Amino acid sequence: MTLELDGLSHRYGNERALDDVSLALDDGELVALLGPSGCGKTTVVQAIAGHLDPTAGRVSLRGTDVTGVPPEDRNVGIVFQRSTLYPHMTVGENVAYGLKSGDLTAEQVSERVGRYLELVELADRRNASPKSLSGGETRRVELARALAPEPDVLLLDEPLSALDKGLRARLRDEIVRIQQRTGVTTLFVTHDQEDAMSVADRLVVLRDGAVVAAGAPRQLYESPPSRFVASFLGRSNELSAWVDGGDSPTVRIGGTELAADTVPSELVGASRAVVHVRPSDLTMRPAPRSDEPSSGTGTASDRAGASTDGGTSDERPGTIEMRGTVTHVSDVGRRYDARVEVDSGEVVTVERDRDGLRETDRVTVTAAVSDLTAFPTSE
Repeated sequence: MTLELDGLSHRYGNERALDDVSLALDDGELVALLGPSGCGKTTVVQAIAGHLDPTAGRVSLRGTDVTGVPPEDRNVGIVFQRSTLYPHMTVGENVAYGLKSGDLTAEQVSERVGRYLELVELADRRNASPKSLSGGETRRVELARALAPEPDVLLLDEPLSALDKGLRARLRDEIVRIQQRTGVTTLFVTHDQEDAMSVADRLVVLRDGAVVAAGAPRQLYESPPSRFVASFLGRSNELSAWVDGGDSPTVRIGGTELAADTVPSELVGASRAVVHVRPSDLTMRPAPRSDEPSSGTGTASDRAGASTDGGTSDERPGTIEMRGTVTHVSDVGRRYDARVEVDSGEVVTVERDRDGLRETDRVTVTAAVSDLTAFPTSE
């Protein structure tokens, strides 16, 4: 194990910044530490780097406790959120700066600077001034400088936050390429879900100073363990679910009544819950012309599994259907986002790849039960 945090806690006066944070990074792993602003991510970085002594807990590098070891004696490379290149030095001199205190000869330093500038594809800018670099070039030089001492762990603290969207995407790809090429164990710290999911082998989600989820990006996205993770990790719609525990238990979601044995198991035994569904998992079609706004209680034809004669189908329902009215359509470039107020009174966003909708259009929004994630709630 390259990096281990064991029960890390920290307070700034009476303010709790970290609460019993434990995580471990395997050799060569790229882990994203993800969470909203103020959740404690930077405090984790500072504790690993040795810039603060945690109130409690332990930091270990390659099995050695380094909690009280000064920063210069930890083999940790860091790229900070803001540029830290020295303006009076050339690009090459900046990359060589972290090697000055080592045991390398001048020739070895020069060779290593050239090798890491080549890695970030900036060998031709070795004698350039940092002032002449673009934002993306600056980040790549800082990567070369952090990697040149060949650290045990590379810490990337919000490295893309100051870049525009297109440049962010390109530099994300560069970070993945460089990390795979070097095999350096990397902790990528960010508040941006897209950045985290694009680069990481594994996500660790932090909230209010505590770890609330950890796992593969796709696993956490498709099976979030909590309402917070469901809403924070990508876009999500939240709908109320009401459970009737009578002789034939049913669940009502978005105006659709379902047999209890057809819904996520988390609803079993709950009287009330919320369900999350991604905008990309919703489909939409024009509502029948005869459709009128319902009272939210639904009719036989509104209920999944209901037959046209008012009876109940023997087939288990696989979808919920929600009648509603389009209230807004946004063109966001690669897709259209349609906001729909369903007749139960809730609002959902539906992703579409084409236009053709107008405000006040009546529509039917459909979701597969298998795409719902349920979370029981208190009354």
